[in-house]
Amino acid sequence: MEEKDPTFELLSSLEQIVFKDASPMTALTPKTSVFAEFEELRKGTGLQMADLAKAMGVSVSTLQEWESRRVKPSATELNLMRLIQADPQICKRLIS
Repeated sequence: MEEKDPTFELLSSLEQIVFKDASPMTALTPKTSVFAEFEELRKGTGLQMADLAKAMGVSVSTLQEWESRRVKPSATELNLMRLIQADPQICKRLIS
């Protein structure tokens, strides 16, 4: 039996809570790519790279790898990015 990643499970649950009031069209809108979604998040939050890295629990060099499109964020990191994009206050709480 496959063991589930508790962090992924938590972020998935939070994502469901955050997006529960979204219209069906919003929830089903496909993203073009992980990298495009990451770029949208960075632009939308206006956060410095160091602050976003701290909130996500990754190094600045990891963010640079994502920005350069050499490495894709994991599913868990992608879920966290979606949560931050949906509610930028989450990021401020994670940084403090």
